[in-house]
Amino acid sequence: MNGGRDRCGPPRAVVLDTDGVLLDSAVVHAAAWKTAFDACLAERADDETGAGAPFDSDAEYRRFVDGKSRYDGAEAFLTSRGIHLPAGRPDDPPGCGTVRAVAARKEAAFREALAAGAVVAFPDAEEALEVLRARDVPCVAVSASRHARTLLAKTGLDRFLAAVVDGEDTARLSLPGKPDPALFLHAADRLGTAPGDTAVVEDALAGVQAGRRGGFGCVVGVDRSPDGTGSAALRQEGADLVVPDLMTLVRDVGGEVR
Repeated sequence: MNGGRDRCGPPRAVVLDTDGVLLDSAVVHAAAWKTAFDACLAERADDETGAGAPFDSDAEYRRFVDGKSRYDGAEAFLTSRGIHLPAGRPDDPPGCGTVRAVAARKEAAFREALAAGAVVAFPDAEEALEVLRARDVPCVAVSASRHARTLLAKTGLDRFLAAVVDGEDTARLSLPGKPDPALFLHAADRLGTAPGDTAVVEDALAGVQAGRRGGFGCVVGVDRSPDGTGSAALRQEGADLVVPDLMTLVRDVGGEVR
């Protein structure tokens, strides 16, 4: 499934993913997942199916976990390794006995990283949001993470945003996770714009799929890898445009920045 366009017209509004697009936090999430998964995979190290091989925090993170809720990401990866755990309960402590226990172990590792100050905004994020605001293009940040609103406030990016829709909202409204477009559609509704007049900006494959399924006017993939290795996959999933950073996006969809 390929969007096939090289440019997008100026949107009336923009919905931006948070982790990996605005905040340099995807690598922190991936490291936390590796902590959680590897502890459980080590228990299956002698499994002849290879289920005990360490979690690949690059390829497997992008394929199975990135952009999804903790529960959905944990279940998707474990299933890919042939590991089928009971769902568990929301209050399960960190462990390996249920999907929610694995997700809780990831959450604990991520909170430790946050306490150490591991998450910062990308250098281009504030500049791009400031330009979009000057052009009267409202922006909403979205995330499957329940930490997004707090982190955006800590980095100061929240002052450029019309709204933030994060994991707290998805839980309260019972919105399905990506690749379902519900999160993005809710964000566009918060802005009062139709999906066809709104751009979605994503670094995750599941997020690009969601933008395409939601009928958004422009689905933009952000590939921040040094060698652009993620661009082909983003296009394959339906990105109309792939950019290395947000200022390139601002120039491509709205002309030169003064």
